Amino acid sequence: MLRLKSFNQAYEFSVEELEAKDEIFTKYKYALAYIGVDFSQEDVQEALLNCLDGFEDALRATIAYWYWLEENSQTLENPNMALIKALYNRWDSRYWKDEYLNNPKFKSPCEIFWEQSLKAWGRDIRNEIIADVNSDDNGFEYVLFRNGKTITLSVAQRLGWEKLKEYALQQ
Repeated sequence: MLRLKSFNQAYEFSVEELEAKDEIFTKYKYALAYIGVDFSQEDVQEALLNCLDGFEDALRATIAYWYWLEENSQTLENPNMALIKALYNRWDSRYWKDEYLNNPKFKSPCEIFWEQSLKAWGRDIRNEIIADVNSDDNGFEYVLFRNGKTITLSVAQRLGWEKLKEYALQQ
């Protein structure tokens, strides 16, 4: 869920509105974070939550703008301000390409771990051992094993593939 610390009028929004916005935000948050948007900034948080129309278009337009700048050997000087302007000025996403999200730099830590476990163990062993790699509503990232055990993603990464496999297979 959007964890926006500065927003004081959250009660003005229905749970359904917040969940719909969060579902959209989740698709783009790693790309936006990679290009430099700082979600801990109050002005960014306020703009995200207060955007009523064109929310997804604004997120897409910000990412598309970053791509355009990259292609033209320029940098996005102030990613926070670009996103805020996109949200408040309702930038449209006419230049958006779905393949933008396929950028490997935009993957979540959970996706990266899932893919790395495939390389380390192979598909059959990975799928036999790991049920899920995900994060909860508080942003807590975890690995859920098929035996019901759970471990934080950061600890799983520190253990290494062989120790992690041993841990997962212990009954």
